[in-house]
Amino acid sequence: MSQIASTASNLSPEHREIREAILKICERFDADYWLEKDKHGGFPTEFHQALAQDGWLGICIPEAYGGSGLGITEATVMMQAIAESGAGMSGASAVHMNIFGLNPVVVFGTEEQKHRMLPPLIAGKDRTCFMVTEPNTGLNTTQLKTRAVRDGDHYVLSGVKTFISTASIAEKMLILARTTPLEEVKNKTEGLSLFYTDFDRSCIEVHEIDKMGRKAIDTNQVFIDGLRVPVADRIGEEGKGFKYILHGMNAERILVAGEAVGLGRAALARASQYALEREVFNRPIGKNQAIQHPLAKNWMELEAANLMTFHAAAKFDRNEECGVEAGAAKYLGAEAGYSACETAVMTHGGYGYAKEYHVERYMREAMIPRIAPVSREMILCFIAEKVLGMPKSY
Repeated sequence: MSQIASTASNLSPEHREIREAILKICERFDADYWLEKDKHGGFPTEFHQALAQDGWLGICIPEAYGGSGLGITEATVMMQAIAESGAGMSGASAVHMNIFGLNPVVVFGTEEQKHRMLPPLIAGKDRTCFMVTEPNTGLNTTQLKTRAVRDGDHYVLSGVKTFISTASIAEKMLILARTTPLEEVKNKTEGLSLFYTDFDRSCIEVHEIDKMGRKAIDTNQVFIDGLRVPVADRIGEEGKGFKYILHGMNAERILVAGEAVGLGRAALARASQYALEREVFNRPIGKNQAIQHPLAKNWMELEAANLMTFHAAAKFDRNEECGVEAGAAKYLGAEAGYSACETAVMTHGGYGYAKEYHVERYMREAMIPRIAPVSREMILCFIAEKVLGMPKSY
């Protein structure tokens, strides 16, 4: 356990302070709290509000609008600590959208929009969801079918979105919709517009998708019919929304990488402790190299992924191109995190399959970073093309 804890020693004093402050808050929400959420669901409102009360929800939002004005590096320290505390992806996903989601508002919004939209999110009064993906488009975002038709000083939105987290409890939404039909644009990335607006349930139906893990954070299919959105809620220029959402994608991948490493560390800590305590044939199983070696390998994989994660974060905060590094960090973090969770289950033997030991929950949640926000295979295609000079394959 002490060796795992020492992984924070490479952080700067400022980053260590962030980590320790977050872990102190997380102590109030122990493993049994998250086990209960995993069994019965329900948004972790108490956890969300605890972070809001101490100002953490605005860590990346400029101070002028009530935030802390820090970078993705500091946000990654925060999100990693949440996951590593045992909150896993459930805890991280409860606040994940606050960290990167409104970056388009920060960068491309008007001063009026920033002052109107950002403070309620930081205070925890508004919870938002990110409405991009649709049932038949997957990662091919330019093919989105949700329409936004101009009607005076409003747009009228209709369409279907899917895999939308927190839609059942959100007060706001950041939504990408087509304002110009695809056949009428010269470039397929044009004609999509971005809106941050009220989640008006009189025009929206939310159908929850039952899934294998992270029950505390709902995932949904969302049906929109005739939603009127004020022009004042459009972010930036009409038709430029695709460019705006791209601005936050690298940040999200870096944060997911940090969360995956944190989850892997939580699993590794439990497995190592169990290996020290569990005795078979009158000796702790941790004495056996068949137990030691996989855990040692997991530690190395997590540390390597962590280095790439913070390398990508540093490049992002310096406003340098970091698409390759962000993708690599997300890939490496997800794979290392999953491997650590799988090893933790196997270290526990039959008990690893029992919910009360928590590691089976970690393993189910470890699938999330492997799937979202972009698949492993798409990252491999991107690296092959951009780094190795191979022809585009998608």
